[in-house]
Parts: sequence; C-alpha cells; structure tokens
Amino acid sequence: MNENKPAAAPVVNGAKLAKFNSPWFIWPATGVLAVLLFFGLDYLVTAFTHESTDDAFIAAHVVSIAPRVAGQVSVVHVLDNEMVRSNDLLVEIDPADYSTTAAQKQSSADAAEANYKTMLAALDLMTVKVATAEATADQSKADADAAQATDVRAQADFQRSQELRKQNTISAQEFDAAQAAITEADANLAAAKQKAIADASKINEAKATQTATEASVSMALALFRQAQTAVQSAQLDLSYTKIFASCDGRVTRKAVESGNYIQVGQQLMSIVPTDIWVVANFKESQLKKMKPSQPVLVDIDALGRSFRAHVDSVQAGSGAAFSLLPPENATGNYVKVVQRVPVKILFDEPLPADHTIGPGLSVTPSVRVSGFEIPGWAISLLAMVLACMAAFVFRFVLRRKMNRAAP
Repeated sequence: MNENKPAAAPVVNGAKLAKFNSPWFIWPATGVLAVLLFFGLDYLVTAFTHESTDDAFIAAHVVSIAPRVAGQVSVVHVLDNEMVRSNDLLVEIDPADYSTTAAQKQSSADAAEANYKTMLAALDLMTVKVATAEATADQSKADADAAQATDVRAQADFQRSQELRKQNTISAQEFDAAQAAITEADANLAAAKQKAIADASKINEAKATQTATEASVSMALALFRQAQTAVQSAQLDLSYTKIFASCDGRVTRKAVESGNYIQVGQQLMSIVPTDIWVVANFKESQLKKMKPSQPVLVDIDALGRSFRAHVDSVQAGSGAAFSLLPPENATGNYVKVVQRVPVKILFDEPLPADHTIGPGLSVTPSVRVSGFEIPGWAISLLAMVLACMAAFVFRFVLRRKMNRAAP
C-alpha cells in the first residue's frame, strides 16, 4: 500500500491540467481574452492617432438684456430657464411718463408745423406783392413814357405857335392855349417820372420783405424739423418701454420682477442661444498635427454620450497671453510651463432637444490628428486572431505538461 502512494501525485496534477484543457474553459477564456485585446488595441491605436484633453467645456454666445430707458417694471413675461424666440416680449416698463412726453413733443411739433405753414403763406403773399409792385412800376414807367411823348408834342406845337404868332396867323388866345398845354405837359411828365421812381422803390421794398420772409420760413422749417426729431426721440423712448428678445435662446440669470425700478443699462437677464460649440484647451505639444477640419468625437459628461464634430480653428496664442494679467517672463526666476491653447470645435450633428446644454459644461474631445486609422472590424479580427493564437499556444503548453504528468 505504501509503494503506490508516490504515483498518486502525477495523477492528481494530470486531472487538474485536464480541467484547463476542457472546451468549457478554453473557448470562454479565448472570448474574454479577445475582448480584452480589442479594448487594448483600440486604446493603443487611439493613443497614436488621436489627441484628447479633459480641459474642455461648452461655449456659446451669451446675450445680456438691459433696458434703454429707466422706469418701474409693470410686467415680466418670462421665467427662469424658459425658451424664447426672437422678438418675444420679455419685460414691460410703465409707459405713462413716456406717453405724456411723447404727447407734449407732438403738440410742439404741431405748433411748429402751423408756424411753418403760416410763414409759407406769408412768403406766397410777399411773392404776390413783389409781382404787383413790379407791374405797378412797369405801368408807371409806361405812363411816364406817354407823358414824355405828350410833352414833346406840346413843345413842337408851342414852337409852331410861336412862328405863327409872329406872322399873326393865329390869335393871342390860341397862342396862350399852346403855351398852357406845354406847361401842363411838363408838369404831367414830372409827376409821371416821380411816380415811376416811387413805384420802382416799392419793388426793392417788397423784395427786401420777401427775403426776410424767406429767412423766417427757413427758421420755421428748422424749428419744425427739430420738433419732429424730438417727437421721434420721444416715441423711440416710448417703444423702449417694451423689451424684446434679440435672438432665440433660453433665459438665464433673470434678475427682474414686477415692481422693480430699473436703470438704463442694468442687466435684467441673459439669453443663451442654441448655437453652441466646444472650447478645448490643448497642450501646445498636442498641436503638432492638429489643424482645421479634422474630425472630433466629443463626449459630453452631462449626457454620457459622444457626438461627431470637427476642428474649426486654433487660437493665435495661448490662453495665458490673453488673460487679465498675462505672465511677465522677463525675470530671473523664469520657469518653463507647458502652455494651453484654446481650440474651437463645432458639432456636426444636432444635440438632443430634450436636454439643456449650456456654456460651461464639461466635455472630453478626441481629435483624430492622423490620417491612418484602423477600422473597428479590423481591430476585432486582429483581437480574435491573437486570442486564438494565445489559446493554441496555451493548449500546446498545457498538453506538454499533461504528457509529463502522465504516469
């Protein structure tokens, strides 16, 4: 009995090794190894062909909403985190004061318009008066010319009367009549000339008045335009009592309620548009092969999903260079620090509408910087081949051990 005991150990070892040689162990182990190899090879390929960083976040335009006029808030039409459309009414300010001012300015504009029209009528009247004065002067000049012709004829008649009187051809009465006629003609000519001069001076007077009226019309027109500008300004202020959304987006940081008195430029709320992108701060050593249009896979932490995107642009300078207090390296204790450069990444596919994605959320972008890429099926095939080879080697080694352990 004691002589058979040493042979029991090899039998036990052979039985244990036989368990590892069973198909129920080999195939599951091969499958597990293939999965592990797939993830390992995928990680290795990704490390050589992609650049990634966890210093990245969602960015978007943030539109600040502020009033252009001061006043008491009468109605607030939106709530926190509410989705609004462009030109939606957000806030109303009490318009009573601005309505009164607009009405006063309109009354002043109406008065200025009436004054302007009155000046225009006066200018038309003066234009008529100038024309009348010119016509009267022309008539007076014609009368003076006629009086001069009459005077010339009377002088000729008087000269003939003198010759005839010397010859006693006419009577003394006829001679006296000719002499009286020339005297009358001279007087009429003098009166006509004076009247023509007087009427001509009235033309200058009427034209001077017309010029003064034209200046008054210009002044009235300027006052009317000024009043119209004041009306437009008052109506503009009145329109500013209603604050509208300037773009589509979601309301954030709402800091206004009904009854508040707000000042010009006071921030009431912000609107975050739906157009968002990613700002990834890559190390400068990661930018060797990075350029625009390269494909990116963005993993959003808030969704637990990845989305396709592409590199839009790389900032011309590190983030520290554009900070509020940029570093001053012209010192003796300079220490080189790896800088980070912001890279703008745009999404290629729409984000889910049922989730709120806003600026500041963390993401992890992975940029494919190499044109060489092994597809997933090739990695899977390679992992299966390597796993099968490992299984074959394992069985080969296992069988040799089992043969050595056999009695």
